[in-house]
Amino acid sequence: MTTNPLDADRPPELPRSRRNQNGAGGKGGGGRRRRDESVMVPDAQFSSYYGHNVVKPAPWGHEIAAYLFLGGLAGGSGLVAAGGALTGRPALRRTGRVAALASVALGGAALAKDLGRPERALNMLRVAKLTSPMSVGSWILTAFGTFAGAAAATELAEAVLPRRSRLARLARMADPVATAGTTAFSMPLAAYTAVLLADTTTPTWRESFRELPFVFVSSANAAAAGMALVATPAEQNGPARRLAAISATVELGASELMERRMHPLVAEPLHEGRAGAMLKAAKALTAGGAVGAALFGRNRTMAGLSGMALLAGSVLTRFGIFEAGMESTKDPKYTVTPQKERLEERRRRGETRDSITTGR
Repeated sequence: MTTNPLDADRPPELPRSRRNQNGAGGKGGGGRRRRDESVMVPDAQFSSYYGHNVVKPAPWGHEIAAYLFLGGLAGGSGLVAAGGALTGRPALRRTGRVAALASVALGGAALAKDLGRPERALNMLRVAKLTSPMSVGSWILTAFGTFAGAAAATELAEAVLPRRSRLARLARMADPVATAGTTAFSMPLAAYTAVLLADTTTPTWRESFRELPFVFVSSANAAAAGMALVATPAEQNGPARRLAAISATVELGASELMERRMHPLVAEPLHEGRAGAMLKAAKALTAGGAVGAALFGRNRTMAGLSGMALLAGSVLTRFGIFEAGMESTKDPKYTVTPQKERLEERRRRGETRDSITTGR
Protein backbone atom coordinates (compact mmCIF):
# COMPACT_ATOMS: atom_id res chain seq x y z
CA MET A 1 0.00 0.00 0.00
CA THR A 2 1.35 3.38 -0.89
CA THR A 3 1.19 6.31 1.51
CA ASN A 4 1.71 10.05 1.28
CA PRO A 5 2.41 12.79 3.89
CA LEU A 6 -1.30 13.63 4.16
CA ASP A 7 -2.04 10.18 5.57
CA ALA A 8 -0.63 11.35 8.89
CA ASP A 9 -3.53 13.84 9.22
CA ARG A 10 -6.26 11.24 8.69
CA PRO A 11 -7.91 9.52 11.66
CA PRO A 12 -7.55 5.75 11.87
CA GLU A 13 -10.04 3.92 9.73
CA LEU A 14 -12.51 1.73 11.64
CA PRO A 15 -12.53 -2.01 10.91
CA ARG A 16 -15.17 -3.09 8.42
CA SER A 17 -16.91 -5.27 11.02
CA ARG A 18 -17.42 -2.34 13.45
CA ARG A 19 -18.75 -0.12 10.71
CA ASN A 20 -21.37 -2.78 9.89
CA GLN A 21 -22.34 -3.03 13.56
CA ASN A 22 -22.93 0.71 13.71
CA GLY A 23 -25.32 0.46 10.78
CA ALA A 24 -23.03 2.32 8.52
CA GLY A 25 -24.15 0.43 5.49
CA GLY A 26 -22.72 -2.67 3.92
CA LYS A 27 -24.31 -5.91 3.17
CA GLY A 28 -25.78 -6.52 6.60
CA GLY A 29 -26.60 -2.96 7.59
CA GLY A 30 -29.59 -2.27 5.49
CA GLY A 31 -30.09 1.10 7.11
CA ARG A 32 -29.18 4.65 6.26
CA ARG A 33 -25.44 5.45 6.32
CA ARG A 34 -24.62 7.67 9.30
CA ARG A 35 -22.23 10.51 8.80
CA ASP A 36 -19.13 10.11 10.92
CA GLU A 37 -17.79 13.58 11.67
CA SER A 38 -14.48 12.16 12.82
CA VAL A 39 -13.46 11.10 9.32
CA MET A 40 -14.08 14.50 7.72
CA VAL A 41 -11.11 16.56 6.64
CA PRO A 42 -10.63 19.31 9.22
CA ASP A 43 -10.70 22.96 8.22
CA ALA A 44 -7.37 24.02 6.78
CA GLN A 45 -5.27 26.15 9.07
CA PHE A 46 -2.92 27.87 6.67
CA SER A 47 0.50 28.44 8.12
CA SER A 48 2.99 27.88 5.30
CA TYR A 49 3.37 26.60 1.78
CA TYR A 50 4.74 23.08 2.15
CA GLY A 51 6.97 24.32 4.93
CA HIS A 52 8.18 27.36 3.01
CA ASN A 53 7.33 31.05 3.28
CA VAL A 54 4.45 32.28 1.15
CA VAL A 55 6.59 35.22 0.03
CA LYS A 56 10.23 34.66 -0.70
CA PRO A 57 12.33 37.05 1.41
CA ALA A 58 14.52 39.49 -0.49
CA PRO A 59 18.04 38.01 -0.73
CA TRP A 60 19.60 41.09 0.82
CA GLY A 61 21.89 41.44 3.79
CA HIS A 62 22.39 44.43 6.04
CA GLU A 63 24.75 45.90 3.43
CA ILE A 64 21.63 46.87 1.52
CA ALA A 65 20.20 48.61 4.59
CA ALA A 66 23.49 50.51 4.87
CA TYR A 67 23.24 51.36 1.18
CA LEU A 68 19.73 52.73 1.70
CA PHE A 69 21.13 55.17 4.25
CA LEU A 70 24.34 56.05 2.41
CA GLY A 71 22.56 56.59 -0.89
CA GLY A 72 20.10 58.89 0.81
CA LEU A 73 22.88 60.78 2.58
CA ALA A 74 24.69 61.21 -0.72
CA GLY A 75 21.60 62.55 -2.45
CA GLY A 76 20.78 64.96 0.35
CA SER A 77 24.38 66.13 0.57
CA GLY A 78 24.34 66.95 -3.12
CA LEU A 79 21.39 69.22 -2.43
CA VAL A 80 23.19 70.82 0.53
CA ALA A 81 26.25 71.45 -1.62
CA ALA A 82 24.11 73.16 -4.25
CA GLY A 83 22.54 75.33 -1.57
CA GLY A 84 25.97 76.32 -0.29
CA ALA A 85 27.11 77.20 -3.80
CA LEU A 86 24.03 79.27 -4.59
CA THR A 87 24.06 81.19 -1.31
CA GLY A 88 27.81 81.87 -1.27
CA ARG A 89 28.68 79.65 1.70
CA PRO A 90 31.92 77.88 0.72
CA ALA A 91 32.19 75.81 3.89
CA LEU A 92 28.65 74.48 3.47
CA ARG A 93 29.30 73.75 -0.21
CA ARG A 94 32.54 71.95 0.62
CA THR A 95 30.90 69.85 3.34
CA GLY A 96 28.09 68.84 1.02
CA ARG A 97 30.43 67.86 -1.79
CA VAL A 98 32.76 65.81 0.39
CA ALA A 99 29.86 64.08 2.12
CA ALA A 100 28.18 63.33 -1.21
CA LEU A 101 31.29 61.77 -2.74
CA ALA A 102 32.25 59.81 0.39
CA SER A 103 28.77 58.43 1.01
CA VAL A 104 28.13 57.46 -2.61
CA ALA A 105 31.48 55.65 -2.69
CA LEU A 106 30.77 53.81 0.55
CA GLY A 107 27.25 53.02 -0.63
CA GLY A 108 28.59 51.59 -3.86
CA ALA A 109 31.04 49.45 -1.88
CA ALA A 110 28.21 48.15 0.32
CA LEU A 111 26.16 47.34 -2.77
CA ALA A 112 29.09 45.51 -4.37
CA LYS A 113 29.70 43.53 -1.18
CA ASP A 114 26.09 42.39 -1.08
CA LEU A 115 26.29 41.33 -4.72
CA GLY A 116 29.32 39.21 -3.88
CA ARG A 117 31.57 40.31 -6.71
CA PRO A 118 32.21 43.93 -7.82
CA GLU A 119 31.78 43.07 -11.50
CA ARG A 120 28.15 42.20 -10.83
CA ALA A 121 27.54 45.88 -10.05
CA LEU A 122 29.04 46.79 -13.42
CA ASN A 123 26.93 44.15 -15.16
CA MET A 124 23.83 46.01 -14.02
CA LEU A 125 24.81 48.80 -16.43
CA ARG A 126 24.77 46.59 -19.50
CA VAL A 127 21.13 47.42 -20.15
CA ALA A 128 18.80 50.29 -19.30
CA LYS A 129 15.33 49.00 -18.47
CA LEU A 130 12.92 51.79 -17.59
CA THR A 131 10.40 49.40 -16.01
CA SER A 132 12.98 48.10 -13.53
CA PRO A 133 13.66 50.30 -10.47
CA MET A 134 16.95 48.47 -9.95
CA SER A 135 18.15 49.15 -13.49
CA VAL A 136 17.07 52.79 -13.36
CA GLY A 137 18.64 53.14 -9.91
CA SER A 138 21.95 51.76 -11.15
CA TRP A 139 22.11 54.46 -13.80
CA ILE A 140 21.06 57.16 -11.33
CA LEU A 141 23.78 56.04 -8.92
CA THR A 142 26.38 56.07 -11.68
CA ALA A 143 25.38 59.49 -12.96
CA PHE A 144 25.27 60.99 -9.50
CA GLY A 145 28.64 59.50 -8.60
CA THR A 146 30.20 60.93 -11.76
CA PHE A 147 28.94 64.44 -11.14
CA ALA A 148 29.74 64.24 -7.42
CA GLY A 149 33.29 63.23 -8.26
CA ALA A 150 33.61 66.11 -10.71
CA ALA A 151 32.27 68.57 -8.12
CA ALA A 152 34.74 67.31 -5.52
CA ALA A 153 37.56 67.60 -8.07
CA THR A 154 36.70 71.24 -8.79
CA GLU A 155 36.60 71.87 -5.07
CA LEU A 156 40.06 70.35 -4.68
CA ALA A 157 41.39 72.28 -7.68
CA GLU A 158 40.24 75.54 -6.21
CA ALA A 159 41.99 74.74 -2.95
CA VAL A 160 45.39 73.62 -4.30
CA LEU A 161 45.89 75.12 -7.77
CA PRO A 162 47.03 78.67 -8.52
CA ARG A 163 43.97 80.72 -9.40
CA ARG A 164 45.32 81.83 -12.79
CA SER A 165 46.51 78.42 -13.91
CA ARG A 166 44.91 76.72 -16.88
CA LEU A 167 43.64 73.82 -14.83
CA ALA A 168 42.08 76.17 -12.29
CA ARG A 169 40.24 78.05 -15.05
CA LEU A 170 39.07 74.74 -16.50
CA ALA A 171 37.86 73.66 -13.06
CA ARG A 172 35.89 76.89 -12.65
CA MET A 173 34.24 76.29 -16.01
CA ALA A 174 33.30 72.73 -15.06
CA ASP A 175 32.07 73.64 -11.61
CA PRO A 176 28.54 74.81 -12.59
CA VAL A 177 28.03 71.72 -14.75
CA ALA A 178 29.09 69.44 -11.92
CA THR A 179 26.84 71.27 -9.47
CA ALA A 180 23.85 71.13 -11.80
CA GLY A 181 24.37 67.43 -12.50
CA THR A 182 24.73 66.55 -8.85
CA THR A 183 21.61 68.52 -7.98
CA ALA A 184 19.57 66.96 -10.78
CA PHE A 185 20.27 63.41 -9.59
CA SER A 186 20.14 64.11 -5.84
CA MET A 187 16.47 63.49 -5.20
CA PRO A 188 16.13 60.59 -7.68
CA LEU A 189 18.99 58.89 -5.84
CA ALA A 190 17.26 59.40 -2.50
CA ALA A 191 13.86 58.27 -3.78
CA TYR A 192 14.53 55.31 -6.07
CA THR A 193 15.41 52.95 -3.22
CA ALA A 194 11.92 53.46 -1.80
CA VAL A 195 10.43 52.62 -5.20
CA LEU A 196 12.69 49.58 -5.35
CA LEU A 197 11.46 48.27 -1.99
CA ALA A 198 7.80 48.96 -2.79
CA ASP A 199 8.16 47.08 -6.08
CA THR A 200 8.91 43.80 -4.28
CA THR A 201 6.36 41.30 -2.93
CA THR A 202 7.42 41.98 0.66
CA PRO A 203 4.10 42.81 2.36
CA THR A 204 5.16 45.75 4.55
CA TRP A 205 7.26 47.41 1.86
CA ARG A 206 4.66 46.92 -0.85
CA GLU A 207 1.83 48.23 1.31
CA SER A 208 3.78 51.46 1.97
CA PHE A 209 4.30 52.36 -1.69
CA ARG A 210 2.39 55.66 -1.49
CA GLU A 211 4.31 57.36 1.30
CA LEU A 212 7.65 55.52 1.44
CA PRO A 213 9.35 57.74 -1.21
CA PHE A 214 8.44 60.82 0.82
CA VAL A 215 9.78 59.19 3.98
CA PHE A 216 13.06 58.26 2.29
CA VAL A 217 13.61 61.62 0.59
CA SER A 218 12.88 63.65 3.70
CA SER A 219 15.01 61.28 5.80
CA ALA A 220 17.86 61.71 3.32
CA ASN A 221 17.63 65.48 3.52
CA ALA A 222 17.49 65.36 7.31
CA ALA A 223 20.64 63.23 7.36
CA ALA A 224 22.44 65.59 4.97
CA ALA A 225 21.41 68.56 7.07
CA GLY A 226 22.70 66.73 10.12
CA MET A 227 26.05 66.11 8.45
CA ALA A 228 26.26 69.79 7.50
CA LEU A 229 25.47 70.84 11.08
CA VAL A 230 28.27 68.60 12.35
CA ALA A 231 30.93 69.71 9.86
CA THR A 232 30.07 73.32 9.01
CA PRO A 233 30.81 76.43 11.08
CA ALA A 234 27.73 77.85 12.78
CA GLU A 235 27.84 81.11 10.81
CA GLN A 236 27.29 79.19 7.55
CA ASN A 237 24.83 76.50 8.65
CA GLY A 238 21.65 78.55 8.22
CA PRO A 239 20.31 76.61 5.19
CA ALA A 240 21.14 73.33 6.91
CA ARG A 241 19.14 74.33 9.99
CA ARG A 242 16.12 75.21 7.89
CA LEU A 243 16.48 72.03 5.83
CA ALA A 244 16.67 69.95 9.02
CA ALA A 245 13.45 71.44 10.40
CA ILE A 246 11.49 71.07 7.16
CA SER A 247 12.77 67.57 6.38
CA ALA A 248 12.10 66.23 9.87
CA THR A 249 8.56 67.62 9.81
CA VAL A 250 7.83 66.04 6.44
CA GLU A 251 9.43 62.74 7.41
CA LEU A 252 7.49 62.38 10.65
CA GLY A 253 4.24 63.40 8.98
CA ALA A 254 4.74 61.02 6.06
CA SER A 255 5.65 58.18 8.42
CA GLU A 256 2.52 58.73 10.48
CA LEU A 257 0.34 58.89 7.37
CA MET A 258 2.01 55.74 5.97
CA GLU A 259 1.32 53.74 9.10
CA ARG A 260 -2.29 54.95 9.28
CA ARG A 261 -3.09 54.09 5.66
CA MET A 262 -1.48 50.66 5.74
CA HIS A 263 -3.44 47.55 6.66
CA PRO A 264 -3.13 47.31 10.47
CA LEU A 265 -1.77 43.78 10.28
CA VAL A 266 0.82 44.62 7.61
CA ALA A 267 1.91 47.69 9.61
CA GLU A 268 2.43 45.52 12.68
CA PRO A 269 6.17 44.84 12.02
CA LEU A 270 6.73 48.61 12.05
CA HIS A 271 5.65 48.73 15.69
CA GLU A 272 6.86 45.48 17.20
CA GLY A 273 10.14 43.72 17.78
CA ARG A 274 13.53 45.08 16.87
CA ALA A 275 12.22 47.03 13.88
CA GLY A 276 9.60 48.72 16.02
CA ALA A 277 12.19 49.71 18.63
CA MET A 278 14.47 51.15 15.95
CA LEU A 279 11.69 53.17 14.35
CA LYS A 280 10.53 54.57 17.69
CA ALA A 281 14.07 55.65 18.48
CA ALA A 282 14.41 57.10 14.97
CA LYS A 283 11.35 59.30 15.44
CA ALA A 284 12.58 60.56 18.79
CA LEU A 285 16.06 61.33 17.45
CA THR A 286 14.73 63.01 14.30
CA ALA A 287 12.31 65.19 16.25
CA GLY A 288 14.92 66.05 18.88
CA GLY A 289 17.56 66.85 16.29
CA ALA A 290 15.21 69.09 14.34
CA VAL A 291 14.14 71.02 17.44
CA GLY A 292 17.75 71.38 18.53
CA ALA A 293 18.82 72.60 15.10
CA ALA A 294 15.98 75.10 14.83
CA LEU A 295 16.28 76.55 18.34
CA PHE A 296 19.97 76.17 19.21
CA GLY A 297 21.66 75.63 15.85
CA ARG A 298 23.65 78.86 16.06
CA ASN A 299 25.61 77.34 18.92
CA ARG A 300 28.42 75.19 17.56
CA THR A 301 28.12 72.46 20.17
CA MET A 302 24.34 72.25 20.00
CA ALA A 303 24.47 72.23 16.21
CA GLY A 304 26.84 69.28 16.30
CA LEU A 305 24.69 67.34 18.77
CA SER A 306 21.56 68.06 16.75
CA GLY A 307 23.32 66.94 13.58
CA MET A 308 24.40 63.65 15.12
CA ALA A 309 20.85 63.03 16.33
CA LEU A 310 19.54 63.60 12.81
CA LEU A 311 22.11 61.26 11.33
CA ALA A 312 21.32 58.55 13.86
CA GLY A 313 17.61 59.00 13.25
CA SER A 314 18.07 58.53 9.52
CA VAL A 315 20.18 55.40 10.03
CA LEU A 316 17.55 53.86 12.31
CA THR A 317 14.75 54.79 9.92
CA ARG A 318 16.36 52.90 7.03
CA PHE A 319 17.37 49.89 9.12
CA GLY A 320 13.99 49.79 10.86
CA ILE A 321 12.01 49.77 7.63
CA PHE A 322 14.39 47.18 6.18
CA GLU A 323 13.97 44.92 9.22
CA ALA A 324 10.19 45.36 9.27
CA GLY A 325 9.94 44.27 5.66
CA MET A 326 12.07 41.20 6.26
CA GLU A 327 9.97 40.31 9.30
CA SER A 328 6.76 40.55 7.29
CA THR A 329 7.93 37.76 4.97
CA LYS A 330 8.39 35.27 7.80
CA ASP A 331 4.71 34.90 8.75
CA PRO A 332 2.12 33.99 6.07
CA LYS A 333 -0.57 35.97 7.91
CA TYR A 334 0.91 39.24 6.60
CA THR A 335 0.26 38.01 3.05
CA VAL A 336 -2.83 35.83 3.32
CA THR A 337 -5.06 37.79 5.70
CA PRO A 338 -5.10 41.09 3.73
CA GLN A 339 -5.64 39.13 0.51
CA LYS A 340 -8.66 37.34 1.95
CA GLU A 341 -10.11 40.62 3.20
CA ARG A 342 -9.63 42.27 -0.18
CA LEU A 343 -11.27 39.27 -1.83
CA GLU A 344 -14.30 39.47 0.45
CA GLU A 345 -14.54 43.22 -0.10
CA ARG A 346 -14.57 42.77 -3.87
CA ARG A 347 -17.19 40.05 -3.59
CA ARG A 348 -19.39 42.32 -1.48
CA ARG A 349 -19.13 44.93 -4.21
CA GLY A 350 -20.18 42.34 -6.77
CA GLU A 351 -16.82 42.15 -8.54
CA THR A 352 -16.76 38.40 -9.11
CA ARG A 353 -16.24 38.05 -12.83
CA ASP A 354 -12.53 38.79 -12.86
CA SER A 355 -10.09 35.96 -12.39
CA ILE A 356 -7.78 37.78 -9.98
CA THR A 357 -9.63 39.21 -7.02
CA THR A 358 -6.94 39.41 -4.39
CA GLY A 359 -4.72 42.15 -5.79
CA ARG A 360 -5.19 45.87 -5.36
